[in-house]
Amino acid sequence: MSGLKDKLNEKIQEHRPRTQRLLKEFGDVVVDQITIGQVIGGMRGIKSLVTDISYLDPNDGIRYRGYTLPEVFEKLPKPKKAEIPYVEGLFYLLLTGDIPTEAEVHDVVDEFRRRRIVPRYVYDVIDALPCCSHPMAIFANAILAMHRESFFAKKYAAGIDKLDLWSPMYEDVLNLLAKLPEIASYIYAKLYRDGKRIQSNPNLDMGADFAHLMMKPSPYDEVARLHFIIHADHESGNVSAHTGHLVASTLADIYQSISAMLSGLAGPLHGLANQEFLRWLQDVRDKMGGALPTEDEMKQFVWDTLNSGQVIPGYGHAVLRKTDPRYTIQREFCLKHMPDDELFQYVEMLYKVVPPILKEQGKAKNPWPNLDAQTGIIQWHYGITEYDFYTVLFGVGRSIGIAANIIWDRALLYPLERPKSITTDMLEEIAGIRSKREE
Repeated sequence: MSGLKDKLNEKIQEHRPRTQRLLKEFGDVVVDQITIGQVIGGMRGIKSLVTDISYLDPNDGIRYRGYTLPEVFEKLPKPKKAEIPYVEGLFYLLLTGDIPTEAEVHDVVDEFRRRRIVPRYVYDVIDALPCCSHPMAIFANAILAMHRESFFAKKYAAGIDKLDLWSPMYEDVLNLLAKLPEIASYIYAKLYRDGKRIQSNPNLDMGADFAHLMMKPSPYDEVARLHFIIHADHESGNVSAHTGHLVASTLADIYQSISAMLSGLAGPLHGLANQEFLRWLQDVRDKMGGALPTEDEMKQFVWDTLNSGQVIPGYGHAVLRKTDPRYTIQREFCLKHMPDDELFQYVEMLYKVVPPILKEQGKAKNPWPNLDAQTGIIQWHYGITEYDFYTVLFGVGRSIGIAANIIWDRALLYPLERPKSITTDMLEEIAGIRSKREE
């Protein structure tokens, strides 16, 4: 086994007794109570999933294996002369909970390099879909087509011990993640570059090779690493993460699970927020005649928007109660690399005026910006101006965290997910507004 796989095996053997004891000795202990509002309202906030890989803290933002994002960016090893860590180093952290050494990161980089080759039929699948297809539909289909490559599916069919299922899942995960930059960039070339593409560079890490495949010079390699790291995971309850877990709980392979995850991410209530903010921001700029407004002018525009019944995109969060650290990290990048960018200057102006207005209005639980108020403008600045492709970029990053979670799902023998449903009549009985005798 590789160094990472050996380390992961040690972690699994240490962790399994904890889960088994909780089930055996404390399985009846009540964790939470739910309300009718949660039952009807999308199960929001119900504590019914387990992941040790990430946790969304209301004050600190997303934590990866207990580390805040600033700590992650500080502690993970970085490529030579780079300011953003290796994506492969994050993957090591997500799997093991340990900050990797330089040597351990280079081992993972080498693993990804060896697994980059995409089967010819995947290109054929991409080419066979109409040119007007949405890039996320193409992305999901291309990944699903690789089901035939699944080592996990073959081992399961052969009758592998359930305690060992994590091992072929690990192999499938590395095989898939290593190929995502090539698949995503090929889709971009097909849809937006008349098919013009270049070959992967085997001497580059994941982020740098993606920039190379997208034909974007430095610092887009840093942009890619930054984007994939901050989007990698966000607990298990969001639609894309939960979909990946749910499908994998049937013992589907990683290709089926990630394809389903991407379909969930493609929905307008989930993965499209960054492009929606960018579209709104460009509309603000147009309404301002292309000139940067004064603070008073921007305040008036924000009040006019709110008073008309609209919201300010990119502001607020269901859990966070401060500025999203993912926003802050991107903002720091912008201040260093693109401070004079026109759209960034609009974003900076909004950052000054929106939170105080939302506080004064009193309706927002969190008046601070989230990551979507920065993500789109960075991609736009570096020439990725095709809105629909932004969710593919999101999907590449999100696959990293979900895939790591699915390996652990198999390692800890998590069962098939099967929540219980009840009827509206039953809810009305519980609420006391309908008796059992009513027809």
